[in-house]
Amino acid sequence: MTPRLWGVLEEEYRQRRVLPRHLRAPAPTETAFAWSIRAAEPTDLPDIREVHAHYVRNSSVTFDGAVLSFAAWKQRYDQIRRRGLPFLVAVNPSGQLLGYALVDPWNPRDRSNRVVENSIYLGPASGGKGLGRALMEALLDECRAAGVREVVAVIADRSADASIRLHQRLGFQEVGRMGKVGYKYDRWLGTVTMSLRLRGPRTRRGATRG
Repeated sequence: MTPRLWGVLEEEYRQRRVLPRHLRAPAPTETAFAWSIRAAEPTDLPDIREVHAHYVRNSSVTFDGAVLSFAAWKQRYDQIRRRGLPFLVAVNPSGQLLGYALVDPWNPRDRSNRVVENSIYLGPASGGKGLGRALMEALLDECRAAGVREVVAVIADRSADASIRLHQRLGFQEVGRMGKVGYKYDRWLGTVTMSLRLRGPRTRRGATRG
């Protein structure tokens, strides 16, 4: 048998053979989904804008019809910080932004910060892994520290089951529904309004995972 033919047969054997389990190389393990939660910084705003833009372009969870400008996000960030309200981000160990959560005053003319409206958005690959609840719990803890007494969530009524369940698990109760108050993708959309009365301080948890 020529050396060339032998080499071909040997290579074919290597490709076809199946090693016993105890001789196989261990399968690569999937990297655990890990995060930490911290206060948002101005340098986070471009990534925050991109997360929000994904939902503007591809979902009816926000009624916004156009992507907000960086200047608009900077103005919102400054207003929230000026009032001493929380604006949080979740990042992975390498610093990539996974999602954000914030509150705006329910009534901008009320300087007491007693009633706020929350917003939470996760990156497209970050849902269903516990991050949404951890981010919301951290946001509510920060709201308590800021003297907030009522948190209101206004949720689009289409494809919003996961968001409604999350708020329910954290104690929010439905307080009203409105129909045909938004228009997107050539159809009218309604809202589900939920509310949570904050009671006393709570031990913060879920700020870090992994």
